[in-house]
Amino acid sequence: MTDGEVYKRLMGFVMPYWRMFIISTCGFGIYAATEPAVVMIIQRIIDSFNNANRAGIELLPLLFIGLFLVRGLGSFLGNYYLARISGNVIHKLRCEIFNHYTRLSVQYFDNQNSGYMISRITNNIGEVTRATSDSIRAFVREGLTAVGLLWYLAYTNWQLSLVFLLVAPVVILMVRYVGKRLKRLSRNMQNTVGSLTHITSEMVAGNRIVKSFGGEQYERERFKESSLENRKQYRKLIMTVSLNNPLMQMVIAFALAGMMYLALVIMKSSTAGEFIGFFTAAFLLPKPIRQLSDANSEILRGIAAAESLFEVLDEPLEVDTGDFTPGRSLGKLEFRNLSFSYASSDRPALDNINLTIEPGQTVALVGASGGGKSTLTNLLPRFYDYQDGEILLDGVELKHYKLAELRKQIALVTQHVTLFNTSVANNIAYGTLENATREQIIEAATAAYAMDFIEQLPQGLDTDIGENGIKLSGGQRQRLALARALLKDAPILILDEATSALDTESERYIQAALNRVMQGRTTLVVAHRLSTIENADVILVIDKGRIIEQGTHQELLAKNSAYARLHKMQFQDSAD
Repeated sequence: MTDGEVYKRLMGFVMPYWRMFIISTCGFGIYAATEPAVVMIIQRIIDSFNNANRAGIELLPLLFIGLFLVRGLGSFLGNYYLARISGNVIHKLRCEIFNHYTRLSVQYFDNQNSGYMISRITNNIGEVTRATSDSIRAFVREGLTAVGLLWYLAYTNWQLSLVFLLVAPVVILMVRYVGKRLKRLSRNMQNTVGSLTHITSEMVAGNRIVKSFGGEQYERERFKESSLENRKQYRKLIMTVSLNNPLMQMVIAFALAGMMYLALVIMKSSTAGEFIGFFTAAFLLPKPIRQLSDANSEILRGIAAAESLFEVLDEPLEVDTGDFTPGRSLGKLEFRNLSFSYASSDRPALDNINLTIEPGQTVALVGASGGGKSTLTNLLPRFYDYQDGEILLDGVELKHYKLAELRKQIALVTQHVTLFNTSVANNIAYGTLENATREQIIEAATAAYAMDFIEQLPQGLDTDIGENGIKLSGGQRQRLALARALLKDAPILILDEATSALDTESERYIQAALNRVMQGRTTLVVAHRLSTIENADVILVIDKGRIIEQGTHQELLAKNSAYARLHKMQFQDSAD
């Protein structure tokens, strides 16, 4: 989009508050009208000394005080209502960006830098504030002030006021050049702030790894380099802004000097009040012109920030074209000629998968890392969209389901547990489960063998567990994730290395709980520890995206092939 299109779109967020904008504009109009009015009072005072008729001259001081009271009222109305508009626009933009983030696909998050995503909501929206508040204030207030002063100059002596038209092209060229440069530098600044945010968030999230591996100096150097780049861009930006003002004043000074010279020739018949009033207005004019130039620069900086926000808002939403809304599904899954490749890879992650899983079956996926096990489970809730082949749930292709309805049928527990900085109860009854009763939460936590440690916490279920459950052990966090999945009570359960963070005793308890919970549910288990899936109905050995073996534990051992080798290696490792 062009700068004009971006700004027009940005103003679309302002238009719902047009009533406040009109009040604000009227306030600035009142403020601007007082500038030439002050000059006219000064002219009247000076002329009164050379005029025998001085009737009413004693009222001019009162008029002067009244004028500044009106000026103050206009300034208040303009600034207050414009600030309200700006606050509303920032709130609306922040919410729209965040809400849009929640609707984007997993693939988008895979390809993005988290620091830049956070920076858009924090730093970039702050930059947009300038384009929707400070710059508008300057354009309206200083623009009207400049118009008022120019009107007074033309009213007093229109021939002399034409001098400003001669310098107008120079001013416009300077404003355009400076604006383009500032926009480019502002975009660079925003990128460096995103980098700083990213490095900081990584250090905060991984502070234990940083400390245990002695990475403090590395992180400090990384942050320092990013900060130096930010300072470099900031210096360039400040240099441009700092040079712009004196150059602009120099151009206007030449115009004023020329006007002064011509005035001494042309205004011989004018009164002293007219002469002084004319030059008072002329010398007041550079300030609003300079501020209009600054406002243009601020708008272009805001446009650079707005472009990055609109890039997010223009990102296509997660594909959700289905309209099928079933009740509780039976859990029958069919994979037909399914192939899938990640956008960043040139080889398929899954290659021609054909598989049928009956309702209530437990299917284990085993094999070397990177073979495609987790990819297969990630396609079920449609975190990624496959193009080749089909996946059917109860005979209906997944793409025909509404996404929210499809995901209601699936409970997911992964190796990397995600918990939130809130209470234990809120972490178990999360999202669509928020209306669960206390008894249901306790039942799920008990089934996941989590109540024993929950009861030991200071406030029990109401204890805040810190960012990502930092106050809990790995096993405790995993059991809360299991409790969340059990509370969802979905017909399909996916366990992606769900017991990997548990000690042997906890794993035994959890395995017993899962064996009970798996009854009547279709369960897919991704496991590296083969001892956890020996009782599965079907075991699939996946290698390089293909199913190379399938059968029960005993059948696969009898084949003495890939599964048997994996089993033997783990058994040998355990014996050693």
